[in-house]
Amino acid sequence: MPYPEIRPRRLRRTAALRRLVSETRLDPAELVVPMFVKEGLTEPRAIGSLPGVLQHSRDSLRKAAAEAVQAGVGGIMLFGVPTTRDERGSGGIDPDGILNVAIRDVVAEVGDDTVVMSDLCLDEFTSHGHCGLLTPDGAVDNDATLAAYAEMAVAQAAAGVAMVGPSGMMDGQVGVVRRALDAAGHTDVAVLAYAVKYASAFFGPFRDAVESALDGDRRTYQQDPANLRESLREVELDVAEGADLVMVKPALPYLDVVSAVRAAVDVPVAAYQVSGEYATVEAAAANGWIDREQVMMETLTSIRRAGAQIILTYWAVEAARLLRQRYCWLLYTSDAADAKAR
Repeated sequence: MPYPEIRPRRLRRTAALRRLVSETRLDPAELVVPMFVKEGLTEPRAIGSLPGVLQHSRDSLRKAAAEAVQAGVGGIMLFGVPTTRDERGSGGIDPDGILNVAIRDVVAEVGDDTVVMSDLCLDEFTSHGHCGLLTPDGAVDNDATLAAYAEMAVAQAAAGVAMVGPSGMMDGQVGVVRRALDAAGHTDVAVLAYAVKYASAFFGPFRDAVESALDGDRRTYQQDPANLRESLREVELDVAEGADLVMVKPALPYLDVVSAVRAAVDVPVAAYQVSGEYATVEAAAANGWIDREQVMMETLTSIRRAGAQIILTYWAVEAARLLRQRYCWLLYTSDAADAKAR
């Protein structure tokens, strides 16, 4: 056999070489941690299908937000879990509703040390569990829902949020939210558009986390998992309506979509590593079938490699701490080597 003159393995021989030529790097500042706060709790409560994730009380949420900032995460995405719901999801608009109160709490705790974001959707607040208002025959009313989103956006901005995340997949939601924010004087509040959100089976544990009342599915407004070109159209529309960032959700089953969206737009692209992705890894690791830490970092790296500049993940704080520990270790070993050489 001819002698191999080209040997790519030369650059894989040591950890230092692999680190030197690494094409994709994770940074804590690119990670966003979703957090849930439940009205009326005095102590945080575990979520059975999301090991390690909590429904927070207001006090524990403030503490968790401070810990996330200390870990170096780039943002916190807040979700509210009310004690009562109605058909119109009025708790999401109420200035004293749990989500708006939580925004004020977290902003008071961490200020501008991280980006405080909030989910802008009615599903956590409606008695039927859908992301919008319903017509008498039970269909989701797109345009009536837009009016509710506009009110919700202004309420969240008044509470102090830096970025709203309209996630209901209503046609025109970004434009309506942008105009409502601007008309109310909140021109600096950014819009993270859930531009590509599939009707996915990976959302199951999230629905446990928010105690969703949904009976049925959301296939009439969330996207068909078979479609890619439709996603690019959704993204184009959201950017035209004023989205500051766009997001793909879920992440891992749709890395091709993340890559295509990244190639199509100039605004920052985010991806949401959703509850089912997280829970699948946690369950396999609990059974000893995989190396949890390595799989965690491998999945995050794959999302980053696909083109997502920002990653929403339930591992954000843990991953940020691990990345900072590795960086500090590299500085330590480099300093030690320099001292030895001297």
